[in-house]
Amino acid sequence: MRPRLPSSPPAAGVTRRGLLIGGGAGVGLILAWALWPRHYLPNLTADTGETIFGAWIKIGDDGHVTVAVPQAEHGQGVYTALPQIVADELGADWRTIAVEPAPLNPLYANALGADELFETARDTVAGRWRDAHAVRIGMMVTAGSSSVRTFEDDLRQAGAAARVLLCKVAAARWQVDWQACDTRGGFVFHGKDRLRFADLAAEAVRGSLPDALPMRVNEDDTRLSGQSLPRLDAPAKVDGSANFAGDVRLPDMVFASIRQAPGGSSQLVRVDRAAADRIPGVLQVVTNDRWVAAIGNHWWAANRALDALAPRFETQGAIVTSATIRAALQGALDTPGRRLSAVGDVDATFKDARLITAEYQVGLAAHAAVETMTATARFADGRLELWLPTLAPAMARDAAAAAAGIATDRVVVHPMLVGGAFGANLDHRCAEQAAILAVTLKRPVQLTWSRVEDLLHDRFRPPAMARMAARLGPNGQILGWRARIAASATGQEVAARLFAQDAGFRTALALTPSGDPYAIAGAVPPYRMPAYAIDHHPADIGVPTGHWRSGAHSYTAFFTECFLDELAHLAGTEPLSYRIGMLGGDARLARCLSTAASLGGWEGGIAGSGQGIACHSFRGSHIAVLVEAHVGEGQAVSVDRIVAAVDCGRQINPDLVRQQIEGGLLFGMAAATGGSTGFTRGLPDARSFGDLGLPRLADTPDITVELISSEADPGGVSELAVPPVAPAIANALQAATGYRLRCLPLVPGTK
Repeated sequence: MRPRLPSSPPAAGVTRRGLLIGGGAGVGLILAWALWPRHYLPNLTADTGETIFGAWIKIGDDGHVTVAVPQAEHGQGVYTALPQIVADELGADWRTIAVEPAPLNPLYANALGADELFETARDTVAGRWRDAHAVRIGMMVTAGSSSVRTFEDDLRQAGAAARVLLCKVAAARWQVDWQACDTRGGFVFHGKDRLRFADLAAEAVRGSLPDALPMRVNEDDTRLSGQSLPRLDAPAKVDGSANFAGDVRLPDMVFASIRQAPGGSSQLVRVDRAAADRIPGVLQVVTNDRWVAAIGNHWWAANRALDALAPRFETQGAIVTSATIRAALQGALDTPGRRLSAVGDVDATFKDARLITAEYQVGLAAHAAVETMTATARFADGRLELWLPTLAPAMARDAAAAAAGIATDRVVVHPMLVGGAFGANLDHRCAEQAAILAVTLKRPVQLTWSRVEDLLHDRFRPPAMARMAARLGPNGQILGWRARIAASATGQEVAARLFAQDAGFRTALALTPSGDPYAIAGAVPPYRMPAYAIDHHPADIGVPTGHWRSGAHSYTAFFTECFLDELAHLAGTEPLSYRIGMLGGDARLARCLSTAASLGGWEGGIAGSGQGIACHSFRGSHIAVLVEAHVGEGQAVSVDRIVAAVDCGRQINPDLVRQQIEGGLLFGMAAATGGSTGFTRGLPDARSFGDLGLPRLADTPDITVELISSEADPGGVSELAVPPVAPAIANALQAATGYRLRCLPLVPGTK
């Protein structure tokens, strides 16, 4: 479906009682008016035979129910979970549910996703200002494990409203009270009478809604919420019919590959155009100061032409290496930091006391998604169309418009399925480049980065270094805790890129207190202690960084849970008991720990057991992970078993939760044992999957996931399992080998 800009404000005289207002196919109908900002109209479009119910639902005359989903599907299951909420409240037949990307519209703004992405508090003046601005600019963003948490209420209200309207029409035909009717399986029922949604929809949209929408309260096997329903996107992905950006084919389309300047002030100074012209299939070469693109009648010709072009880039200033990155982190720690979180007076607690200290370090982490950066663009009659995988379509539109030199209302974005993202598709360079090429070539073009280019120009998860310190009491309790963390100000970097065209949002971000909360997110320990302090030491490493699955939590959990394990050993206390004893009133996290220990056969993490444990709370969810690991042949880390216990609140689809937890565990394991790169002469060392040392199928451990039943509000799950895996592996290796590894990736023989 083609996304469109928000429609004009509604005409004067619209009242709350007139909840449904007819419009053309491009305007749609307002549903549940009280739930929405009054100056925005839905802009869904209807196919032949479809009836639009507001901003979320369309019902076809063949009985199908289409749900508009404003979040990108990149494997996390959002194309199933969000429609499942609607189908449950509507009483639809799951076999008739379809899904389509929602159009650009402030109605679908995800302010929670923005807050979670940048780790900012919503209850501050800046947070409230940002939330309002996010809605105004239509900030549709897939981030922060926020999809269900943001849209569940809206989707339930939409489903309930459509159900009431359908019941009213059916009740009028049967001459009964509409409140005596119910829906299930795509039918309205009253006793033995039943009518299909398809037979009622066209008339139903002309009805009116009560002041208070009745929600489903029955809990029986007819409810779809809580069931492990099959994924809607799975069949097409299995049979190959699912369309990604690289599958788009347009008339007269050409293919492009690109080579970009290294970071910093590098510029293109020379190419061998004559050599490229000798490659069969090459049509044209396009250059600017920062990159060169080869155009061909197939991608392989274009990519081969780049080697023939032998582009030369000239770099001014310092050249980044692994040594300069480490020096930047150490230098940042040696300078005063910015205290971003504190309880009590840790400085007074530490005065004249014997402290336990340790230093930890993590390396750059690559996204390495299966789908490299790809975008297809067409420019005609002053109008630019883009087909691309993006986690922020409105921001991609704005970036492409600026690059092409046209107004944003002349750009249409078609959000595509995403072949893995992990945060990488918050970067819109590929959209900008494709837009420039389409305008320059005056014909459709598909730009695909090679695997090498994708790794060379990744926005890596930043490296970080931490100096941890603690004071123990006579019985081993923690009296004071301090974490000094050196890392790039990645949250500020991401915001500057994402909102480069939006002065208002940059102003909102500037209202945040000094320091970057993103860079130390997750560093506040979940344990009860009288004094702690978390300091951020901003480090300029010379490498652009970006959001990566779970963000800073992926390294702050490593610092916290490894250091806590060290303190437990020094206190002479078994690590599980040590953790549970300090959790205070956090019963949910304590239950996760005890459940994981019970399922995993916890032996106390004693020497030779090869067992380690770690836990983390994140995005309203809780997890504990027990790992069994050892050092194998060639000093390689071998993970034998992972047991995870998860409390993520009420589950819409338990299978989706389990998939995300299992995927997150493997993702975290890959980052713990590989997934990183050094830098040499200004370029990353990793150029292929093989260079990243990623685990293979044969390396996959036995995985057990226990989902703890809970009626708490849903928490985030897509990132939840990543942070605790690395510290659990490190703790297991300490038990197996007797020495502590404090650097990620974990390399035996180093400390």
